[in-house]
Amino acid sequence: MIVTFQSSETGEVLMYAETAKTLLDIVGKATTARGVFTPPEMLPAATKLQAAVAEARRQAAAQPEPEDEEDKAKPLPVSLPQRAWPLIDMLERTAKAGPEAHIMWTAAADF
Repeated sequence: MIVTFQSSETGEVLMYAETAKTLLDIVGKATTARGVFTPPEMLPAATKLQAAVAEARRQAAAQPEPEDEEDKAKPLPVSLPQRAWPLIDMLERTAKAGPEAHIMWTAAADF
């Protein structure tokens, strides 16, 4: 299932429900079919996501390098920092737009 984030100030961000759930859980939002970030929620949410990204990077840096050449050649999975960046950017840019700015998300069902 796809979750669409729409901002009054930026373009849409589409993500799979699994990824959206992870990010919304980090910021403490319910993963309902429809939801909203109000202006007072945006910067704190972006800060929480940035902290989660920093922790994910610390954990990745602590992992040992693969010793097997075959493992080294495998592509790396898409990480939390890469998945979170579009929503962090949307939150920060929309928060700067003033009290009428908003972000909404929609999905086919709760996720």
